[in-house]
Amino acid sequence: MYPEIEPYDRGMLDVGDGHHVYWEVCGNPDGKPAVVLHGGPGSGSTARARRYFDPSAYRVVLFDQRGCGRSTPHAGAPVVDLSTNTTDHLIADIELLRTTLGIERWLVFGASWGSVLGLTYAVRHPERVSEMVHAGVGVGLREEIDLLSRGLGPMFPEAFARFTSVVANPDGHLPTEYLKLLLDPDPAVHRKAADEWCAWEDAMLPLTPGDPRFDPPEYRLAFARMVCHYWSHNCWLPDDYVPANASRLAGIPGVVVQGELDLANLVGSPWRLVHAWPDAELVMIRDTAHGGSASMTAARIAATDRFR
Repeated sequence: MYPEIEPYDRGMLDVGDGHHVYWEVCGNPDGKPAVVLHGGPGSGSTARARRYFDPSAYRVVLFDQRGCGRSTPHAGAPVVDLSTNTTDHLIADIELLRTTLGIERWLVFGASWGSVLGLTYAVRHPERVSEMVHAGVGVGLREEIDLLSRGLGPMFPEAFARFTSVVANPDGHLPTEYLKLLLDPDPAVHRKAADEWCAWEDAMLPLTPGDPRFDPPEYRLAFARMVCHYWSHNCWLPDDYVPANASRLAGIPGVVVQGELDLANLVGSPWRLVHAWPDAELVMIRDTAHGGSASMTAARIAATDRFR
């Protein structure tokens, strides 16, 4: 990865609805603009994400999406209102940040939920996207949500039994069932639900050894609430929205980096995406799951180097 780098500018953007979104810019002030869309929903941006870009060539914008990271109000507060935190709100925030920073077009860089958000943004605002680099790809399908919340249960039976034992209706839609507990004002209830949700995430989609995960408790609560909030509403996207509208991405070069062992591949989203997106290249990485690997990192950096 490129060496560690500090932002040369940062701030809090008033995006309305009482929300203030943290943003930062690093690299070359006169460089090629790129925006990093973090995963989750609810994980927040990281210093590591700055290092996927040549700092002499790129003007890299990172921000914490509503409700997480350094943005306020934080979804890890004891009581929270998530009614103004939707995919449409996040896309509007991206556009407001772009215009606030005086950027005409930028490269969109995301992973996991960040790829869902980035692809949806590009479908709606293709004229604002110069290129895209995505990894651990999702496209916002119901099948993806169903796979990750229930479909992988037979592969991890012990963890799944523990996961479903917490909710009142284990045969129901599990993100919806969990969201009821996560929004309960009783700390004992919502903290227990957050712990169990994150334990299931760890069981089915382990990250690369050594990567930080789900600390502190406020992070776990915000992350679990945000994921369940979005998944309970199918990310506010019509099913098959991105693949069905991928023709709008024509003319936008892109690289999709995917681990061969990523269990989300069982739905087939990366293949559906690149076959519908005329200018996309699929790069498969051996011996790599959703959490990534050194080889996946190298492939993502090779992509940003190509587009610089």
